[in-house]
Amino acid sequence: MLKRVFVSPDPGRARLRFAARAVVGIGLAVVVCGLAGISLVGTVVGGLAALLALFTVTDATVRGQAVTTALLPVVGLPVLTAAAALHDHPVARDLAFLAVVGAGVYARRWGPRGHSLGVFAFMTFFIAQFLHATVGRLPEMHAAVLLSVATAAAVRFGLWCYERRLPPSAVPAPPGGTGLARITTRQAVQATVGAGFALVVGQLVSGDRWYWAVGATWWVFVNTTSRGETLVRGFRRVLGTVVGIGLGFLIAVPVAGSAVPTAVLAAACVFGIFYTAAVSYTWMMLCVTLLAELLYGLLGVLGPGLLALRFAETGVGALGAVLAVLLVLPVTTHAVTDAWIQRALRCVHACTAEAAARLAGTEGADPAPRVAELEQLLGRVRLSVAPLVHPLNPMRGRKRRARQVLALLDDCAREIRGLVAVAADPEASHDARLAAACWRVETAVEALTGGGAVPAHQERPLAAEGALAHLHGLERALAELAAPLRGPSGSPLVGA
Repeated sequence: MLKRVFVSPDPGRARLRFAARAVVGIGLAVVVCGLAGISLVGTVVGGLAALLALFTVTDATVRGQAVTTALLPVVGLPVLTAAAALHDHPVARDLAFLAVVGAGVYARRWGPRGHSLGVFAFMTFFIAQFLHATVGRLPEMHAAVLLSVATAAAVRFGLWCYERRLPPSAVPAPPGGTGLARITTRQAVQATVGAGFALVVGQLVSGDRWYWAVGATWWVFVNTTSRGETLVRGFRRVLGTVVGIGLGFLIAVPVAGSAVPTAVLAAACVFGIFYTAAVSYTWMMLCVTLLAELLYGLLGVLGPGLLALRFAETGVGALGAVLAVLLVLPVTTHAVTDAWIQRALRCVHACTAEAAARLAGTEGADPAPRVAELEQLLGRVRLSVAPLVHPLNPMRGRKRRARQVLALLDDCAREIRGLVAVAADPEASHDARLAAACWRVETAVEALTGGGAVPAHQERPLAAEGALAHLHGLERALAELAAPLRGPSGSPLVGA
């Protein structure tokens, strides 16, 4: 856990800037709400709305991010109104909550914008339960959301828009399909069933804090696709919550109600949430848990009993997610991993084709965007393979092969980056060896992805290999993908 956060590379200090801007944006939103005369409860709503506006919006372009940010209140305010109006009608409230869960997950089929709006809708309903929102509080809550989202947008797109100096990020499209063959549809059903279990059992555990269980189920499903990914994420959520609760006894409980220490610690938690999100879900959940404890302390309801209850509700929510992915329309790790590796290999093919065209002098050929897309796809491959390389996975043979395949993919990507660097050099010669390298890579990828005949010497995977069946046959061919870009001595041809 420590290594992932403090040793993980941060190219261009992107994570540092992301986290620092969040502290500035959320801090200013809270100040604006305070200056507008909004109460403590309304200010908490505003701070959380600003956090979501800065955290969940991930469109590829700055313009797209601005549009999505502007749409957040359009989706969130009606949900907040419905949650407050149904506060005294438990059955209708619970059914509406489950509908928001299903719709929020289903919206992921429309990519980053659908994902952002779905998360904001769910969290708006969740915040209404968290703060026991009633119709009488709606005017100031609406004002807090609008002021805070506008302030966060002013910081993100005006005061500190570092993304304008960067090329648009490549965002892999979600897996396709129709009906129940579409992964997002299956996940919507799973999340709704899991949330229903968490809601019922969570209310048996606590009639006041049951929504924690539903929240735990929801966040286990965020950014996961397969059964294995969801199980690993559930484990990490529970682990982060347990550690966060332990820190809560040491940090949050002693300062409960003290405004200045709480504000400083809350800012540190916000920074931690944004800085660790990309590298460690466990660390992120630790910071989220501690932030929630600090807010409860500020509201005057924090105590050891509440912390124990949070642990119990988190366990119920994680169990609901696990049961849902195991029993309801399961999506296997094998199927998801295969799909992402296929897409990564096709992207390698596209990179080499663009690089070859650039070397041949074709006007407009540019492999750089493909390289950025490849990095994103490799990140998705690592996420999908994470259950297979997890320390608790008892299948050592599969774990070893999965790590080997990841290493081969990384080697391949490194060689592709080298080839693209040469292609981008205006002084690069049209070396026949480079053209041959591009051709061999394209041929190998076509064979791997079904676009051409597979060489007779290549081993076929055995059906009994389970989740790693498709990886077994890739090992030798992936090694050959990097080989064309090396000379006889093993030194990179593209390194000069």
